[in-house]
Amino acid sequence: MFRFLPNFKEDKDSLKIWQRIISITWPAFIELVLSTLFGMINMIMVGKLSSAAIASIGLTNQPFMLLLAVFAAVNVGTTTLVAWNVGSGHIKKLGAITRQILIVNTLLGIILSIVGVVFARNIVLFMGANAETVKDATLYFQIVAAGLVFQAVTMGITASLRGAGETKLPMLYNIASTLLNVFGNYILIYGKFGFPAWGVAGAAASTTISRLLACLAALYIIYISNKSKIHISRKETYKMDFGIIKQVFSIGLPASLEQFVIQGGLTMFARTVSSLGTAGFAAHQIGINISGLAFAPSMAFGVATTTLVGQSLGANDKERAQKYANTVHHMSIAVACTVGLVFLFFSYPLAHLYTQDLTVVAMSSMVLKILAFAQPGQSTQLSLAGVLRGSGDTMYPLYASIFGIWIFRVVVAYLFVSIFHWGLVGAWIALVLDQYTRAGIVYFRYRSGKWRYIKDQARNASEVQPC
Repeated sequence: MFRFLPNFKEDKDSLKIWQRIISITWPAFIELVLSTLFGMINMIMVGKLSSAAIASIGLTNQPFMLLLAVFAAVNVGTTTLVAWNVGSGHIKKLGAITRQILIVNTLLGIILSIVGVVFARNIVLFMGANAETVKDATLYFQIVAAGLVFQAVTMGITASLRGAGETKLPMLYNIASTLLNVFGNYILIYGKFGFPAWGVAGAAASTTISRLLACLAALYIIYISNKSKIHISRKETYKMDFGIIKQVFSIGLPASLEQFVIQGGLTMFARTVSSLGTAGFAAHQIGINISGLAFAPSMAFGVATTTLVGQSLGANDKERAQKYANTVHHMSIAVACTVGLVFLFFSYPLAHLYTQDLTVVAMSSMVLKILAFAQPGQSTQLSLAGVLRGSGDTMYPLYASIFGIWIFRVVVAYLFVSIFHWGLVGAWIALVLDQYTRAGIVYFRYRSGKWRYIKDQARNASEVQPC
């Protein structure tokens, strides 16, 4: 049985462990859940235009995630390296690490913004856009792609702050950004306060503006304010330090490959589902959008385990790292089961918020019920993958994603949808199988305990040489 409540007589350290976990997790939890809720509100706003509008934006989601996978190597490597330095007491090195991350992410962000704007139409056509959706999807992709550089900078700063255990700060600027995005959507989608009604393009413009503002807030925190232990002087040089960059990529490169595997597979998965037509894909997109309610808390627990395990191993305290990992895993399972019950009992009213098309509502409700059974698997693989990343053991999440995503969401989903003609049900059954496959691979690696010694084996990283 999982021990969800600590026995303080048996373990006096349990209270401190729970307090530390909650202090790291709750800001990330609130940030991700509220961002998900605001994303749901945004999609509901777009859904008031038409089902085709939902499908148009849905066609762009996976390609955007594929572009952002480029930054996974930097962001995962940054969080882990910062956590190791915090654990070993090298606080002064955090600014140098973050400065290098800003250089790398800015350059990558500019390149990807250009790629996204130039190839937008080709990308949405590849995703299966038809005459009903191609125009809006292309315009939406171009406007949002233009702001990818702002998102890249914000992601880099957020990764550093999370590694330092300062999850409240990114929570504040990311929530403020999503609030502004919702307000901007109201103005620009429907044409309020004298502004023109831009429809789908208005949603894209609001997203880009809100990301710019979040970027400025994140830069303010590390350059001007004294709210973080991470501080960068504006007088310091911006020459690339390849020693730091090499450390970051040596940790994060498997995570980047993992994201390419995941997002590439999910892109093919979305392409398979788009063959079901506008209504089917709209229902799928609603299901994906609502599923963020479950994904967000599991991701928050993953953030906590990466930070706490990384800091513990940086301090060479393997037993504390193990305690943090076990406790967070048990907590994540409890939350996931609760969310699954919500999906089972409230799937129809949740789907009805998005559209008045009862056919789309019924299909969306059905996929949410299927998704409910994926929750324990999803929470296990996300929380324990966070443990492995915090230890620098980033290869096994990659192996899990290769096997789970490409076998089930690409091959099996295609067979279920296109060969067996199971429609949307077949696609989402494949999704559930993927989650449990990845969970199993990550869980057995975690149970082996080998992740606790990865940092010791990586001599340069374990010693955390002066930056």
